[in-house]
Amino acid sequence: MTTMLQTTHLSKSFSYKQGSLSRVAGKLGLPAKEQQKVHAVSDVSLSVKSGEVLGLVGESGCGKSTVGRMIAGLLPATSGSLSFNGQDMTRPTVDTHLNIQMVFQNPYASLNPRQRIDRVISEAAVYHGLVEKKQAPAFVASLLAQVGLDPSYASRYPHQFSGGQRQRIAIARALALDPKFVVCDEAVSALDVSVQAQILNLFMDLRASKGLTYLFISHNLAVVEYIADRVAIMYLGRIVELADTRSVFSRPNHPYTQALIADAPRLNAKVVEHRPIQGELPSPLHPPTGCAFHPRCPRAMARCSSERPALVELEDGHWSACHLNDAVNSHPLTFQEMQ
Repeated sequence: MTTMLQTTHLSKSFSYKQGSLSRVAGKLGLPAKEQQKVHAVSDVSLSVKSGEVLGLVGESGCGKSTVGRMIAGLLPATSGSLSFNGQDMTRPTVDTHLNIQMVFQNPYASLNPRQRIDRVISEAAVYHGLVEKKQAPAFVASLLAQVGLDPSYASRYPHQFSGGQRQRIAIARALALDPKFVVCDEAVSALDVSVQAQILNLFMDLRASKGLTYLFISHNLAVVEYIADRVAIMYLGRIVELADTRSVFSRPNHPYTQALIADAPRLNAKVVEHRPIQGELPSPLHPPTGCAFHPRCPRAMARCSSERPALVELEDGHWSACHLNDAVNSHPLTFQEMQ
């Protein structure tokens, strides 16, 4: 498979706006409070091959949604680069935007409540000239059928649908522009478990029928294990582990990945003592020096607090950023040892 999307050292930071007192102090020549920055994403390099599903996993606030929004063109990157099918996306064209679409987390907020479903789905396609206005009704009917909804629903409004139906409509809206790449940002987390399974199966069916490629963002390990070909684990804005799905779940290397998987509920797992990750996720305003996970890591060394570990390839396609991998006479705990 060829590489469809590539991010290289992608970073994003947000600056707090100065308050009125700081602005007045600046005009008077007085020392003002230093402008603070939130380091949401730091040095993320990922590649997604044509036709695959890459899962992006991490705790809330780790920056995974920011990565998805930069890829979809909704946020500009602070530094680094993006390419799609070899084309630089630093200044993305309209065609590039059309080829990358996004399905958002909350189906109750992502649809305009004042618009009928036929307009919600067809508006962008008509605007960009992909379909003529007189052909829109048939176009919408076809898309609704593809996502498992009755075409007669086209004249209804969003409030007349359940959460699962709304998410199907959001998927139809994304498909209307005939994209090659879809960013799914927690696309099933707001749904009931039974409905989650239906939407996941719909994503897989559309992948097979349309040759779609997905970046699937989620905090739910079970969902990612089911749908993803490869998994990237993210912590405080950085990728700490990347491998194929089987390797991540059977041979997790990074202590953070091990803790996430050990704490995930499984039907066939033996009874184990619940051991949540100690401490809280550090503030992205003041990220820890060295390895960002070291304040919570049970195997942290002195080196971890001062030196940031590089993301290195341990074996074919399995990458991890942990000093334990090259420490003398030391090795990371295996998943079995953690149990």
